Amino acid sequence: MGKRIKKEAEPPPKDVFDPLTIESKKVATVVLMLNSPEEEILAKACEAIYRFALKGEENKATLLELGAVEPLTKLLTHEDKIVRRNATMICGILASNKEVVIHEFASLCLANMSVEYTGKVQIFEHGGLEPLIRLLSSPDPDVKKNSIECIYNLVQDFQCRTTLQEFNAIPPMLDLLKSEYPVIQSLALKTLGVITNDKESQAMLRDNQGVDHLIKILETKELNDLHIEALAVIANCLEDRNTMVLIQQTGGIKKLLSFAENSTIPDIQKNAAKAITKAAYDPENRKLFHEQGVEKCLVTLLSSENNGTKISASQAISAMCENSGSKEFFNNQGIPQLIQLLKSDSEEVREAAALALANLTTGNPANANATAEADGIDPLINTLYSKRDGAIVNAATVLMNMAMQEPLRGNIQSHDIIHALINPLHSANTVVQSKAALTVAAIMCDAEARRKLRNSGGLEPLVELLRSKNVEVRRHVSWAVMVCAGDEPTAVELCRLGALDILEEINLSVSRKNKFSEAAYNKLLNNHLSLKYSRTGCLSSSNIISDGFYDYGQINPGTKLLPLKDLCLQEPSDLRAVLLVNSKSSDVSPPPSTEDKSDAGYRRSISSASSLKTASKEKANAGFGSPTEEKSEPTSGRNTALSKSATKEKGSRKGRGKKEEEKVKEEEEITALPKYTGEESPDKEWYPPCDPDFCVYVSDVTKTILPIINIKEQIEVLAKYVAEKMGGKIPKDKLYDFSWELHVSELKFQLKSNVVPIGLIKKGIFYHRALLFKALADKIGIGCSLVRGEYGRAWNEVKLMNESREGVLGAFSAPEAYIVDLMFHPGGLMKLSSREADLYRFL
Repeated sequence: MGKRIKKEAEPPPKDVFDPLTIESKKVATVVLMLNSPEEEILAKACEAIYRFALKGEENKATLLELGAVEPLTKLLTHEDKIVRRNATMICGILASNKEVVIHEFASLCLANMSVEYTGKVQIFEHGGLEPLIRLLSSPDPDVKKNSIECIYNLVQDFQCRTTLQEFNAIPPMLDLLKSEYPVIQSLALKTLGVITNDKESQAMLRDNQGVDHLIKILETKELNDLHIEALAVIANCLEDRNTMVLIQQTGGIKKLLSFAENSTIPDIQKNAAKAITKAAYDPENRKLFHEQGVEKCLVTLLSSENNGTKISASQAISAMCENSGSKEFFNNQGIPQLIQLLKSDSEEVREAAALALANLTTGNPANANATAEADGIDPLINTLYSKRDGAIVNAATVLMNMAMQEPLRGNIQSHDIIHALINPLHSANTVVQSKAALTVAAIMCDAEARRKLRNSGGLEPLVELLRSKNVEVRRHVSWAVMVCAGDEPTAVELCRLGALDILEEINLSVSRKNKFSEAAYNKLLNNHLSLKYSRTGCLSSSNIISDGFYDYGQINPGTKLLPLKDLCLQEPSDLRAVLLVNSKSSDVSPPPSTEDKSDAGYRRSISSASSLKTASKEKANAGFGSPTEEKSEPTSGRNTALSKSATKEKGSRKGRGKKEEEKVKEEEEITALPKYTGEESPDKEWYPPCDPDFCVYVSDVTKTILPIINIKEQIEVLAKYVAEKMGGKIPKDKLYDFSWELHVSELKFQLKSNVVPIGLIKKGIFYHRALLFKALADKIGIGCSLVRGEYGRAWNEVKLMNESREGVLGAFSAPEAYIVDLMFHPGGLMKLSSREADLYRFL
């Protein structure tokens, strides 16, 4: 085993300096050590100098002569806490010397310290503000410069600004404006620009003739380097009404406007426009500006090549718009220039220009017209695609203001406004959402615009915004939905997208509902009567049944009502029949079933000569015939084959009983019915099934009942007509023997669908007859409601004026409500509150 060999110590690297301990007895050497990069040396040097300075005034003077202040000021922001503390302590000791040079370096130290927040706090808490203000009157320019610089840094804090007013700092600052040194003048103006944001300082500046000093600076071309800062101070002072009056009385406003208009320095023009903007928020100031012709100056500034000046001028115009005289001036001069700015590449410029136009057109139709005449619609619509939310909001406001006038609204609709509005509806900004919804409400006032919005997918984001948690967004979107629900196709689509369910949920909440949400809910139902009747079971006299209406039956809350097309294409089931009202006799109709092509003619126009002749013969009689006589005639509106068949069988029925005749008649009618289910061509537009019999009914009542003058007689005759078409009078004791269910089931089977046109039903119960009565009454202008009851009951309510037997001759009492009897005594009227009416409705 070998012995361990002891490793020899490695020699130190040649490039490393050996540690050296220095002991100095000369203060000059220690001062030089203040520039050392080593924290330990700095800390010890500061500590030694601090002890030296404490020994007397002569030592302080020696340190100043040796130039100790300069390296000490640098150490005030050193990273090491101990070094920073010791340097601060030395500066504090040196500052106690009353010589001018001490003031210079002490103020310099404080100026450097005031750059950081912690330094500001220490200076303020140790009462440094007052001595600094006193030093503003020092004969030494360096002391003035350091003191005003420190004060400028301190007054960035609100608390310091408040305290500054207690020391009457404005007069010495104004004296600094007369200094020979530009840096001192600039710092004084910057400090005044900060402190005059407060009303008290504005008043102090006015009381000390500070405005005169500022105007003189603007008038002196040699001081053009100070003009920007001087304008900033004037801008603050113009917010004070008394200062504004003072400037106006001394001719300062005209000088200011002329100075801004003729200057070639963009920043000066920009600050002048900003000064006008600030002052124009006060009504009296706007009046003074208008009297001095400020509008001409602002229009000139709009033509500047500098974007900042354009923005400031646009903002000033926005502020001046509150003055009616200014609005009139900008009608011809200003609006065209602003529209040109909407085409700028700068988003900020476009936003400012749009804001000015928004204020100019609000409540001013003349300016809205001027905007359109200056070809402003396209630039405004393009601004809706901006990346800045403010620009979108402002542009939407202008378009909304323009759309208040119908001719302009049509002009806007002729441009691509629909697609442009969808973009802000998808925004995450609630202000943009709200304004976009208002614009939709202003523009979608006709069916064609709503059709475009519907086809462009604009309803989806609108419905989604109903769920917004923002109160204003919900209110404005509800308004937009209410406007869009003005026609049935859009109302149906909104309901399909869930708008009705969301509005119903909103209206159940006390905190979320509003007048617009309630109005939108009612508007949706009133323009989708099929859904309204299925949901509420009631249609009022103002709810006019139109073609395409269908009665699906009562549905539960939350249940979706399928569209008519989907219901027509479903196979028949054991569900109750869906009753369809359709009087359209269009040449374009849905394709026939592939199983029964012979029925294609049934779907075409049913206004044949033979049908009209038959109908006219019936109407020529004194009254409507009995059910038996009616059914003995060929059914008008049927195809030729059916008519011939009916004629051949007519003789063979003479010996048969009434019931047998009716049975044969029904079988023939059912055999001839069309079948409208099956595959459809995807290229062909779908139309609801035609109803020739109902078309004849409409023609009958129009020619026979409409000419009757007495409304009561109209109701009675129409009730008898409906009863005759639906199986005639049914005695109460024979009601349950009335086999209408089998009749309707056979119709469903033959049609191969649950949807049955109301005119095909020849045996109808309460709810069939009530629907037919309402549909026909609406066609000829008889006001009546349709109410659904339970167990297949439904009835019509009408209101009639009764002549008052008491009082003035010819006077009428309040109208009374009646239920029209369509079953037991067709044409009879029962007072709504009577026992007879209750039996009709509920038993």
